[in-house]
Amino acid sequence: MCGRYVQARAGADLAADLGVHLAEGAEVRPSWNVAPTTNVPIVVERLDEDELRREIHVARWGLLPGWAKDAKQSYKTFNARSETVIEKPTFRAAVRSRRCAVPADAYYEWLTEGTQKRPHVIRPADGRLITFAGLYEWWKDPSADQWVLSTSILTGPSPEPGPGGVLDDLAALHDRMPLPLGPKHFSEWLSAEKLDKDDAALLLLQVRAEALEVASGWEIYEVGREVGNVRHNSPELIAPLQRG
Repeated sequence: MCGRYVQARAGADLAADLGVHLAEGAEVRPSWNVAPTTNVPIVVERLDEDELRREIHVARWGLLPGWAKDAKQSYKTFNARSETVIEKPTFRAAVRSRRCAVPADAYYEWLTEGTQKRPHVIRPADGRLITFAGLYEWWKDPSADQWVLSTSILTGPSPEPGPGGVLDDLAALHDRMPLPLGPKHFSEWLSAEKLDKDDAALLLLQVRAEALEVASGWEIYEVGREVGNVRHNSPELIAPLQRG
């Protein structure tokens, strides 16, 4: 799963690194402890005067379908299981026509050993960005009479133990992982074209398969427990743990 992550680039830098536009009014600030229900950058593809544009927008992390009664729904929907999104009422419309990418520098996972939980960082070994497969929705907040853009990060099964290296480490850390987009299916995933159910199911299979290729280039290391408190937010959170 993905319950905390790092997005350490300001808006203009993030747009330049991704080769996309920063939407007008979108304010993106670096964060080393991104938590559910906070505002996060997402990349969407939209048609603007007959021209397709990829833009960074800011969305609430936790999907709010149009029928949600209030914003509390997003506490349960910051992740979406890729194996079931086509059937789940919360996600099935978005996966067919409102797909996005969620950029990150790294994410956190906790290794449970008895009663102890030890936080680890997972990130690309070469320092590149991760772009997680995401979904987005627009929801009208009845209490404020305004539209809220929201998002969810897709997850899939962690690798089966056996291939060795970082994939074995991922398997040992948690049985789920957020799905990174690879170059083979990045454009298809971002496409604003509406897919039928079968085509969406095939695309999800392809994204899950390529995610393991992408993850093979990651590194994992333990970090300090400060990341467990959302009030802590600084580059020091991703520094490797120094044992005395």
